[in-house]
Amino acid sequence: MKKIALVTGGTGGIGSSICRTLAENDYFVIVNYSKAEAKAQALANEINGAQLCFDVSDKKSVADALKCINSKYGAVDLLVNNAGISEIDLFTHINETIADRILDINLKGTMNCSRAVLPSMINKKSGCIINISSIWGQCGASCEVDYSASKAGIIGFTKALAKEVGPSGIRVNCIAPGFIMTEMNSRFTQEELDMIVEDIPLCFLGKPQHVADAVAFLASEKACYITGQTLAVNGGMFI
Repeated sequence: MKKIALVTGGTGGIGSSICRTLAENDYFVIVNYSKAEAKAQALANEINGAQLCFDVSDKKSVADALKCINSKYGAVDLLVNNAGISEIDLFTHINETIADRILDINLKGTMNCSRAVLPSMINKKSGCIINISSIWGQCGASCEVDYSASKAGIIGFTKALAKEVGPSGIRVNCIAPGFIMTEMNSRFTQEELDMIVEDIPLCFLGKPQHVADAVAFLASEKACYITGQTLAVNGGMFI
């Protein structure tokens, strides 16, 4: 019987790669989305999984989604908290609504989904939670202060939760991607991309698959003695 994985923000560049890779590793994958229904349905069909619309920042929406998953597919074995948004602006100028939304989705959404899956994981004394943070959660980024704070919070959350649920056989880890070429980063010019590469010791830009492979590793038995850690997937951009 396949293990069940829930991937939030599953239709984005990184999210869809994670979903495909987990499916290849024999997981039944539930693709979460908030708006991109057509993408979610196409991806779910491609990987023989399922798609489910809910807002990670809304506790009731998350709770209702987990009830649906538990009754229809069974308890979640692996949760990948990938949903996130960003905004580039000065800290003193960013729209307050957007700033609140960044924290609500990136940090609180991660906490909401983790809180919702934990009762069943604790009950069966096994489970895995993988949180997607960012290089900016480790070193901070000018003009992305709110985003950096939300991603730094995820790292702290990962460490604390790992200590709390470790005795119940649950592992909690974090991945901090560096500059990954996704649709979100398509706004950069080739000249800007070349400048970014100059700051990467491995001298090339990351791909969504690099993050997906890290997720697959941390979810596997090969990582059974790893918890509370942040795995940097950044080509050496921040060491």
